Amino acid sequence: MTSQLLTADIVVTMNATRDVLVDAGIVIEGDTIIAVGAASDLALAYPDAARTHFADRVLMPGLVNSHHHSGMLRGTAEHLPVWEWLRLHIDPMHRVLKPEDAEAAAWLCYAEGLLSGTTTVVDMWRYMDGAARAASALGNRLVTVNYVGEHPDYNYFDTLDDNEKMLQEWTGAAGGRIMPWVGLEHPFYADAAGQRRAISLAKQYDTGLYTHCSESELDVELFDHRTGKRPMFALEDIGFFDVPRTMIAHAVWLDAPEIALMAERGVSVSHNPVSNMKLASGFAPVAELLAAGVAVGIGTDGEKENNNLDMFEEMKVASLMGKLRKMDAAAMDSWQVLEMATTGGARAIGEDGRLGSLEVGKQADIVAVRTDTPRMTPLLPEGPYANIHHNLVHAVRGDDVTHTIVAGRTVVADGELVTADMPELIARVRELVPGLFARRTAYLESAGELGGLMG
Repeated sequence: MTSQLLTADIVVTMNATRDVLVDAGIVIEGDTIIAVGAASDLALAYPDAARTHFADRVLMPGLVNSHHHSGMLRGTAEHLPVWEWLRLHIDPMHRVLKPEDAEAAAWLCYAEGLLSGTTTVVDMWRYMDGAARAASALGNRLVTVNYVGEHPDYNYFDTLDDNEKMLQEWTGAAGGRIMPWVGLEHPFYADAAGQRRAISLAKQYDTGLYTHCSESELDVELFDHRTGKRPMFALEDIGFFDVPRTMIAHAVWLDAPEIALMAERGVSVSHNPVSNMKLASGFAPVAELLAAGVAVGIGTDGEKENNNLDMFEEMKVASLMGKLRKMDAAAMDSWQVLEMATTGGARAIGEDGRLGSLEVGKQADIVAVRTDTPRMTPLLPEGPYANIHHNLVHAVRGDDVTHTIVAGRTVVADGELVTADMPELIARVRELVPGLFARRTAYLESAGELGGLMG
């Protein structure tokens, strides 16, 4: 097997000691990193390796988007708090969504992520076989989370039968890049039998269980009304944490005992700062979660609640939000935020043994970011004024990514998608959107909700 030697001015490893290497390189064999070190040393040690030099670039681990919804509602579901937003925009869309809509949205969203350095996506979406086909072809890693409703009032979502089919047919597909989990849109989108079955499936298939919870203050009120307990303790009571991995999207409205319980039970969290601000959900207690030892990743949430899938922007906002929440300019420092988007996200999905950092034995998921830009100037990779980590979090944009490599395969080169035709992906979504919107409008008219939508 021919090995590859990738060299660059700077390599940000995101290893445990946060090593930043100058004039460095990475050797890949197949899909795996087999060496990291000084470029000159690696050239001597691997004389037969195919060499690629990334001039004016920093190499870093691919980003992990730990909460995402594919979709095609960007810019059309605005200015509402989360529960009204769901009632008037999102749930009606799910009632009329077709498999071809869902797959086209997944293709476009995963492509957008790859172009901006995201190599792993946790996607809660519909008709997930189409999403898995898209990821298989495009080259990204995908944790599939079916958007499940197991309740008579939410019978227009995917079912746990759909979810189990994904677990049976797609686990480990595409060289291990497809990783199906069990999903519930929200714990209350399932009745008691549905909750029990979701927990049972996660145990049976040795996989994760994923849901939205504590996103808005109303969540806490609903749990108190129905169970007399705060959300995390109510979930503990029904066995939600008795599975190989539980992950909560948002986790904004937590108190100290809930955080302690989550740390004790190994529950992970996806922090979605742009979405939380846009929907006025609140400020997640990220500093407290991290201090307690909870694995916290960063997510963009969907294209409709963000309105882009740029994880570099998400990192900047995560840092700024953390500072503002604590009224402390030193809070949520750049290294912490970088870790949340790489190693922390990998840990949150239970994949930190093979993803999230550039180290020997890990998967070759690598991103090249331009350094020849005003945003990266000055560039100081080492010394007392080292700023590479600050620039990556606070200055870089997703379109500064020029190359994205997943499992040793280049899927974005010189800022262009290699594995699909981007204009075709855009055209396909534009072709399908009018029909989706027409069907949603017809549903809203029949349900008497159109006045609320238009108002």
